[in-house]
Amino acid sequence: MKRFLPWRVILILAMLDQFTKILVLRFIPFQESIPVIHGFFSLTHVYNTGAAFGMLHDSNLFFVILATVAFVALIVMRKHFQGDLMQTGWMLLLAGIIGNVTDRLRLGHVIDFLDFQFGSYHWPSFNVADSCICIAAALFLLSSFQRPSKLEI
Repeated sequence: MKRFLPWRVILILAMLDQFTKILVLRFIPFQESIPVIHGFFSLTHVYNTGAAFGMLHDSNLFFVILATVAFVALIVMRKHFQGDLMQTGWMLLLAGIIGNVTDRLRLGHVIDFLDFQFGSYHWPSFNVADSCICIAAALFLLSSFQRPSKLEI
């Protein structure tokens, strides 16, 4: 049963991503904001046809292909993700890929809605899948500072 746990976590996170995006589509008009913490955090309904921070906009097909290749590579290379940090990062990365590719295939763009600002600095909007991907990257980085176990030497 333990071998199915990662797939359940991945599925739950991908479903959470899609559920939050459905709520945004239903309750927040496009390009409208709902302040949650005034001057710091809002829910803002925007689209992204590119990568992080809007780079390579209007490249939806490219990102579907890239994400599909990355997904397959991650599945094939699963045994190389050893340790709790790497395994958790692997699950988060797959969940994030599934969440954003689902948007790209279904809508032709990714829905972003988590919108932070601090004073005059405004961070680009993102979503749950993006959060999973960024946390995965941080976990991979942290794991690079761990000493290898005696079995890995």
